[in-house]
Amino acid sequence: MAAVSVFPSPAELGAALARSVAEAAAEAVASGGRFTLGLSGGSLVALLARELPAALRAAPGAEPSRWLLAFCDERLVPPEHPDSTGGAYRSQLLSQLPRPSPHVLWVTPGLGPEETARDYEGQLRTAFPGEATPRFDLLLLGVGPDGHTCSLFPGHALLQEQNSLISFLEDSPKPPPQRVTMTLPLLNAAKALLVVATGASKAPMIKRILEPPEEQREESESLPAARLRPRSGRLRWLLDQEAAKELRIPLEKCP
Repeated sequence: MAAVSVFPSPAELGAALARSVAEAAAEAVASGGRFTLGLSGGSLVALLARELPAALRAAPGAEPSRWLLAFCDERLVPPEHPDSTGGAYRSQLLSQLPRPSPHVLWVTPGLGPEETARDYEGQLRTAFPGEATPRFDLLLLGVGPDGHTCSLFPGHALLQEQNSLISFLEDSPKPPPQRVTMTLPLLNAAKALLVVATGASKAPMIKRILEPPEEQREESESLPAARLRPRSGRLRWLLDQEAAKELRIPLEKCP
């Protein structure tokens, strides 16, 4: 069962998210020598850019030089485009991290969608030798008002993908249309998933996912974010009060 933590505002949530990343990194580096982290875009970029550098200074064992970073999805636009997740992290977060920098698996620009997906899956398989399905230490995910996560959208054929780690779409209902994304088998192989949602616009969907009415349970459980069910890992939702305001289930209320 997922843990659900609720914070008074996005500011407190962002600080807790950064601490969670730093603590997970320190633990992974101490036990396995490296920390593997998957990043999502949107509001997560600004949250991490604001809070993670300070959290790392308070956790010296986190050692960003021993991190492997990947992107949970990417929009197929030039790296300098405002919609580029990798470009946003490069300019807002990575420039603030101490040197030597983490190793980043960048999405190769200039390829077609299918070739981009094959190329990125190849990068992942090289970075996780001997693992049929790579197990990231931590994936950071968001959720949209429609229940999408990464670039997995409600009702889309990619929700049925079982063979590829990375797939592509050319018909995203949210622009830009061409994207690559981690698939559910890769997401659910992770050792830990943190799903972040803030704002009142997310509240109805958070209610549907975490506390569905019995008559809508089957429909709700088919939503992409509701299909985040780690096979042997941990799932935790980080919400601000506005996103959590319709929930009645037991919550961890954080200061």
